[in-house]
Amino acid sequence: MTKKISPLSTDALAPSVSVTHVQSCMHNPYPETLPFIGQQRAQSALDFALGMELPGYNVFVMGEAALGRFTMVKDKLESHSKTRQTPKEWLYVNNYDDHREPIAMFMQAGQSKELADDIDEFLDEVADTFPAAFDNPGYQRKKKSIDRDFDNKYNAALTAVEQLAAEKSVALLEESNLVGFAPVVDGKQLDDNEFAALDEHLQAHFINAIEQLEDALIEALLELPRWKRESSEKLRNLKKSTVEMATKPLLRTLEHKYASHIGVVRYLKDLRTEIVDAVLEWLDDDANSDEGKDDFDAKGMLNDFFAPNILVEYKDGDPAPVVYEPNPTFGNIFGKVEYATSQGTLITSYRSIQAGALHRANGGYLIMDAEKVLANPQVWDGLKLSLKTHQIKNDLPYQDNSVGSSFTLKPQLIPLDVKIILLGSRDLYYTIGEYDEEFAELFRVLADFDYYLPSSDKMQYQFITKVQNYANNTLNCTLSAQAFVRLLKFSYRQAEHHTKLSARFADVLELVAEASFYAKQDDVTQIEAEHIDEAVAGKQYRTGQLSENMLSDIQEGHTLIATQGKAVGKVNGLTVLHIGDTAFGTPARITATVYAGADGVIDVEREAELGKSIHSKGVMLLTGYLGNKYAQNFALTLSANIAIEQSYGYIDGDSASLAELCGLISAITQLPINQSIALTGSINQHGEVQAIGGVNEKIEGFFKLCKMRGLTGEQGVIIPNSNRVNLVLDDEIVAAVATGKFNIYAVESVDEALTLLMDKPAGKLEQGEYPEGSINALALARLAHIASVVNGEDKEDDKDNDKEKGE
Repeated sequence: MTKKISPLSTDALAPSVSVTHVQSCMHNPYPETLPFIGQQRAQSALDFALGMELPGYNVFVMGEAALGRFTMVKDKLESHSKTRQTPKEWLYVNNYDDHREPIAMFMQAGQSKELADDIDEFLDEVADTFPAAFDNPGYQRKKKSIDRDFDNKYNAALTAVEQLAAEKSVALLEESNLVGFAPVVDGKQLDDNEFAALDEHLQAHFINAIEQLEDALIEALLELPRWKRESSEKLRNLKKSTVEMATKPLLRTLEHKYASHIGVVRYLKDLRTEIVDAVLEWLDDDANSDEGKDDFDAKGMLNDFFAPNILVEYKDGDPAPVVYEPNPTFGNIFGKVEYATSQGTLITSYRSIQAGALHRANGGYLIMDAEKVLANPQVWDGLKLSLKTHQIKNDLPYQDNSVGSSFTLKPQLIPLDVKIILLGSRDLYYTIGEYDEEFAELFRVLADFDYYLPSSDKMQYQFITKVQNYANNTLNCTLSAQAFVRLLKFSYRQAEHHTKLSARFADVLELVAEASFYAKQDDVTQIEAEHIDEAVAGKQYRTGQLSENMLSDIQEGHTLIATQGKAVGKVNGLTVLHIGDTAFGTPARITATVYAGADGVIDVEREAELGKSIHSKGVMLLTGYLGNKYAQNFALTLSANIAIEQSYGYIDGDSASLAELCGLISAITQLPINQSIALTGSINQHGEVQAIGGVNEKIEGFFKLCKMRGLTGEQGVIIPNSNRVNLVLDDEIVAAVATGKFNIYAVESVDEALTLLMDKPAGKLEQGEYPEGSINALALARLAHIASVVNGEDKEDDKDNDKEKGE
């Protein structure tokens, strides 16, 4: 006979928490600092990765949100960063040979700012010195000497021509740098009218003389362009020497100061030459017109051309950087070049290069969300290329498309020394590993965050201390021992396990914060158990609109669910709906019909394309069970339909297979099922009941419906025996079970479930037969009859009987 199944006791419905142990933990806080609790596997992986300085030992932190991934990683990195040297500072300076390719230069911590200040001071000196230095008496004296040399040559040439003109009675005229000739008669220069009044012979004489004088003037001034060039060259050399004399002492001081830094010395050497040209071009009053002079920013021009562009800087003794990039776009990761518009054209310079997260994290650690990184293929490809080449790639493909043919930069690449930590889900980790062969080479360390924490005394000790610290430091309140008991039960419920706490510690802290709201409403600073209950009930109320509507539909009869009486081929299954961050259980009516035919067991949900693969698999197993259990001596032949009634969405999972089988056997045997009992569980082909998920939500969903209609003491739920360890039920259900108003049964086999549902022994196979009148005996007889009808054996028997009667 099938053993009698008794309801579970209240001790099996939820884990117990020792108030004495909680009080002891409260009065003696955990002696060590607790940045996080548990996750030893992940901690070990992070310690290993941080200790490996070789390339490729980047980390993928695998786990769901709220498991404390970011908190642990950030704490570990910040702690380890203090043991590393302060990274080098990086800056860009102008490349005077090719402005498109700025030069990258590194310096020790604090030196970049010092160099920038020194260059800024130097440029201030230059801007203050010029053009005022050109008014210096010494400079003016030399300039006048150059001008005088030119004037002497020019005047000597004109004097010789003037003497020749006097011999020919012609005057040499000079006005506004123009030289001309005029006839002289009786010591008087003639004007045009007077010249016209002369006789033709005299006119011809003067015209011929003036032509000869013009030729003489041209010959005398033939060297004038050369004299001007020589004069301009001497003047430019004078200005250059003046600029050099003013800047050399300043630069010599800087060169001496940075003599040990080759890069800076080379930079200052280039600057020594370029500053002269810049002063002559921008700060020379002779070269610049007065127009727009007031708007000219000399210091700004000098800064844009000579000042270094510091990408990252540190103070001496700073730890290695720990950078979290929440928005890993290409520009935010690899840096970007900013552009400005000038007269309708995009322009830029080395001073417009902006640092990215890789620059800021260079020499340290960079944390990013893997899903966001992979959302942009250019970012992922660029990151892999940078890790392989150990250089920060800044090809800026996204900008190349936008700037077109405008002036673009190709900065010198900066060496990369960084450890990347990606945060992502379990599914994402395995997906990347499957489709990207380089992933395993670049991210060799997996830090796997578990969903659960072992519920040991030590773990509870750390749990309580951590919550106490949060409440004291953040919320300015305390918790009572009963409140901690409620919190531990909440964590057990999150884990759905008697011996495990949930690793989603962020949810616990969120609940404490919400409970503090209700405590403040009561004008108290200590959170009590009722405040925790209020916070839980408040969240359920805020997110419970849909579940209440579904229960209301059942109560009003829109959705047909019976909680009393008996019915053939009808059974109450239990389902869980996950919507957003909430999950709730609700009953569902499962019906089965059986008739003579050879179509087999038809899954209506699958035929309607609403049933997904796992659910369809569960229904297919029913045929295997029936054949193995009953059809050892005949061919299993029947037609049956199974449906989840009033279900209009997609269904997946095999947790309804036990209920579907019970409904099918009820339809086969025509034995009614007790509608006061709902059930859940999956089965295998041998009739063993297997564990399912969401057992607590399913029980609570059916309990709420029964409570709404009135508890009778006959109502209850059947669950797999292997799910007993997952029971963490509300106190209300535990109290109802304690008073006998609600029952929870745990079964190991289909026969045990049938016995409970039909209040009739399932029957055990003995000597090839089931006991007469048992459920299995009736099922065997009905299936054999259907097979004989379908296969025509009954008709042949009837013909034989008729023949015997005729004889």
